[in-house]
Order: sequence, then C-alpha cells, then structure tokens
Amino acid sequence: MWSSFAFAFAFISPIVAMYGIYGLSLSTAGPGFWWTFVAVGCGQLLVALAFAELVSRWPLEGSVYQWSRRLFNDAVGWMAGWVYMWALVIIMATVAYAGAGFVAQAAGLDSPTAVQQSLIAAGVLMLGSFANVRGRGLLKALMMASIAAEIVGSVGLGVYLLLFHRHQDFSVLFHGADLTSGWSMSYLVGPFLAALAFTGWSLLGFESAGAIAEEVKDPRRSVPKAMIFSILFIAFVIAFASLSVTLAVPDFDAITSGEVGDPVYYVLESALGPAAVRPVLLMFVIGFLASFLALQASASRVIWSFARDNALPASRHLSRLTVSQAQPVVAILVTAVVGMFVYLVSATDIYSVLVTFTAGGYYLAFLFPLVGSVIARLTGRWTPGPWNLGRFGTPVAVLAALWAGFEFTNIVWPRTVSEHWYLNWAFFVAMGALVVAGVFVLRSRRDRMTLSDDDGPAEQAEQDDTDPERQPV
Repeated sequence: MWSSFAFAFAFISPIVAMYGIYGLSLSTAGPGFWWTFVAVGCGQLLVALAFAELVSRWPLEGSVYQWSRRLFNDAVGWMAGWVYMWALVIIMATVAYAGAGFVAQAAGLDSPTAVQQSLIAAGVLMLGSFANVRGRGLLKALMMASIAAEIVGSVGLGVYLLLFHRHQDFSVLFHGADLTSGWSMSYLVGPFLAALAFTGWSLLGFESAGAIAEEVKDPRRSVPKAMIFSILFIAFVIAFASLSVTLAVPDFDAITSGEVGDPVYYVLESALGPAAVRPVLLMFVIGFLASFLALQASASRVIWSFARDNALPASRHLSRLTVSQAQPVVAILVTAVVGMFVYLVSATDIYSVLVTFTAGGYYLAFLFPLVGSVIARLTGRWTPGPWNLGRFGTPVAVLAALWAGFEFTNIVWPRTVSEHWYLNWAFFVAMGALVVAGVFVLRSRRDRMTLSDDDGPAEQAEQDDTDPERQPV
C-alpha cells in the first residue's frame, strides 16, 4: 500500500501541483484563489472514493480503460482509454518541460529560451525513461526520495515562511486581485471559476495507484486505501504550502503589475536570499522528476494494457515485458518518442492546443467510468469488491460524476480571447482530431481484439503477487 501511495504522491507532486499553477491562479483571481484548493480537494475526494470502489472490483493495469470497458462495452471503454492515454502522455511531457525551467534556474540560467528549455526537458525525458526501464526497485527508491524532498520543500518551507516571513494578514484570503474590496458574485462566477479550472489540473493523479494495480500486493484492498490517503494528504500539503506562500508575499502590487514574473521565486528570494534559493530549487527539480517518472510509468501501463488486449497497432511489440523486471520497455519508449515530438512544437500554437487538451481530456476520461458506475448501480448491475462504501456507494458515485462533469465544463469553457479561433476552442480542436484518429485505429483493430468479459487477470494477479519476478498477467 505504501509503495502505491508513494507512486500516487509522486504523480501529483505537491511541488508540481502548487508551484505549477500558483502564478496563473494568483494573477487570475488574486489571493482569494486559495479557496479553490478546498473546493477541488473535496470534489476530488469524492472521485477518489468512487474510483476506490472500482479498483477494488477490477484491480487491472490501465485503470480507466479497463473499468470503462467493463461498465459499458469494448468500444466505449477503448475510447475512454484512448483519451486517458493521450492526456497522460502529453501531461508527462509538459511536466518535464515545466521542470526544465527549475533545472535552468538551479544551474544559474534564470531566463532560458524556449529552445534551451526544450533541450533540458529532453534530457529529463531521457533520464526518466532510463530510470523507468531499469525497473521497480529504482522507481520505488526515487518515489521515496521524492516524498522526502516534497515534505521538506512544501511542509518544511511552509512552516518557516509562516513563522518568520508572514507579511499578510489572513483576511487577504477573502480578496480578489483588487485587494481593496471583498468578493462579489461577478468575482465568484468569473475569476474564481477560472482559478478553479487551474486548480482542477493540479489535483489529478491519485488514480495512478490503480494504473499499476497488478504490480501491487493485495490490490483489491491496498490500492483503494492508497488512492484515498494520497488525495487527502496531498490536498492538505498543497493547501498549506499555498497558504504559507500567499501570506509571505511582501508586495502584491509588484505581482499584479507584472513587475514580478514568478511569484513563488519572488517570495522565496525575499525570504531566503538569492544564495539559499538554489538548494530549494533542487528540491523542486526532484519533485518534477518524480512526477514525470510516475506519469510515464502510468502512461506506459495504459499502453501495455491496450496492447495486452491486442487493441493497438504493433500490439505484439507493445505488450512485450522484460524477463527480469517485467517492464513494458517498448511502451515506455513510445511515451518518450511522443514527448520528444511535444518539445519539437513547444514554440508553436500546436503546443498551446496540446496543453489545453490535457486537463479537459483527463476529466473527460474520468467521466466514462464515473457515469458507467452510476448507471450500473441504478440498474442493479453493480457488484462491489472487498473494499466498498456500502449504502453510501451510490450517492458518492452520483456526486463524483456531477463534480467531474462540472469541472470538465469549467475547464474547457473558452474563456481566452485570441485572434486565432483554434486557440479559443483549443480543447475541442485537439479532442476532435484525437477522436477522428481514434475511430480509425479502433476500426482497424476491432476484429483483432482479444477481450474477455470476466475478471481473469485481476484474480490471477492476486494469486501471483507474492512472486517478485512475476509478469503482469
């Protein structure tokens, strides 16, 4: 359970989650955006509880893909997994790209160009791919190192800022970008909802514990606990770190005026001094690297799960596992190749379209198993696994589906105003292209799929989980 928790923890990464969206949210909604962490944390807890029941019922590699296939049918499940797989791969590449900025700052390059950041990101991609290919031992060690760095970089630093460098009163949390006035209805339905969309991206990944379910001992009971514990713990850490940074801002006018480009770096430099910031940046680098590793591992398992069902081109190669560690090396390398493509277009509008797709695509993929679970419960077709919520399962599943639907709509709503129509509607452009490509791939593989209607792989996984050398069934 602790290994799968560490995996989910590293996937979300409080450092990546908070520092990745802090500047965007603060500039959009002011310090009052902090409450979005509370709102999203509660909503994602509902989703985690619903997913915990699903993974207890079907603890299979591929998670969203396998759950949706069993709750609906092969075609719907395939499309859910297709969206989920691409969201994982693209977000994997963007996390490495964002982490490359911290690598550059730690190395003394404060303003890297797009080309320099792409080259550093490519190095992170190659290093991370090597670590994932090496096997679970190295991956597990890096996940544990990530937790240590995260706790020091988020909790420890947060405590220090609150105790010794608090410049703002707690009342600042009830103000928008205009610190002279409080909240209003226009603020809540405008800037606050926009910040809620950013925060919705930051608290994704707790379900990754389910993506490696067949590699976990007693997954029907361990993985549900890991999912729930990870979202509770990480939501608390992110909210605490965000609170400490917000209250430690020396001058909000410097941020809102555009004088300060990176609010987090501004706060840390003001509190610690330029020399002491660099070691902190190294902890950030560890957090981003660990998040990348978990993202790549999750994406490769989804690809492998498809290939096991003969549901992708070149499935025979994609489903291969190494003899010693049972690692899907070809699937890992495919994610690396796609990541390299993302870096090649990092300075173009295509990159903006891809990044906009990731969060919306993630929530759309979530909706498939959540809605399927509600339908199965209401029609009497649901059979719970060993870990379940009893009579609370149905209301939780309904609330989780409603929350995911609301956040999906909030994220994809075209708020941006650009001279290019395809940037205003970036999610729909990317999703349209993805669905068209998916239809062609699905039609080409439909007659070759080797899917079963039973729970065979999960049952066998539980029987064999004491063998460290076993291959996923």
